[in-house]
Amino acid sequence: MSATAAQRWAEARSFHHSRYPAQRIAAERRHSVSVCLPARECADTVGQIVRELVTLREAKAIDEIVVVDAASADGTAAVAERAGARVLQEAELLPEQGPVLGKGDAMWRALSALDGELVCFLDADTEAFSAHFATGLLGPLVCEPGVSFVKAFYRRPFGEQGQVPEGGGACDGGGGGGASDGDGGGRVNQLTARPALALFYPELACVRQPLAGEVAARRDLLESLPFITGYGVEIGMLIDAWRKVGLQAMAQVDLDEHRHHHQPLSALASMALTVLATIASRLELDETLEQWPERFGLEDEIDMERLEEFDPKPVARPPLAALGLARTSK
Repeated sequence: MSATAAQRWAEARSFHHSRYPAQRIAAERRHSVSVCLPARECADTVGQIVRELVTLREAKAIDEIVVVDAASADGTAAVAERAGARVLQEAELLPEQGPVLGKGDAMWRALSALDGELVCFLDADTEAFSAHFATGLLGPLVCEPGVSFVKAFYRRPFGEQGQVPEGGGACDGGGGGGASDGDGGGRVNQLTARPALALFYPELACVRQPLAGEVAARRDLLESLPFITGYGVEIGMLIDAWRKVGLQAMAQVDLDEHRHHHQPLSALASMALTVLATIASRLELDETLEQWPERFGLEDEIDMERLEEFDPKPVARPPLAALGLARTSK
């Protein structure tokens, strides 16, 4: 598929959240909906998020609100429960699978405990959260024929409020309200994830924010996908969903502005490495990329017993369906 085809997809399958108000979701949906927030030390933000989601539950736009807590010491679980969420501890989900290995692992385990036929994952550290984050993501699943997987995109201001640098490429003007990407935030997204996708998976070149933590999908699709356990979960899920259902079953929604804590520059190198390693792992599955020792002719020079200590290859949980752990949706 050419880059032009990717641009055509962006034009046809990019939407603005205002297209999907809560009343429309409530009136048109035919499936149960779960909203899940993986959380670690998010007491300052999770309460407001859950309260916004409760208004959607009362409006019958969603059915279930679940916070999956990572044994937070700051009272995240208590705050979320008081606000109206069902709270689960990640370590108590599928304990036979061993210790929880990161955010992606928590999402994978949470899926086994959710009831909805449509599942929406949201970040628990979002500041100034609005209910349209959930309804925007659910909208294409409910209202647009043939959509099975939805990613968010948004502006991430970095610095003074309202300070917007120039930017935007061929993919960035269609269908979503014309906002430029990044606005200084989302640095790994802009400098690593999108260029790598454009190079290795050009069909996905117009996915505006492949690292967005906000995603919604049909439950049966999620149960058929592996989950990268750590920071690579978002880009791994994007590539795996594309391989499973194809670009035309995917959509992206402009949520306007997203504000949360930015990582310091010193923390970004490991994130970028994880993103690249996840993409490389998908290329290896496609048999388009050799294992790196063989690729560089280093098989005889590297102590293979020590390789795992340095190899950033991501760990993936297998599809729940493959383990016989898929739940019957209500």
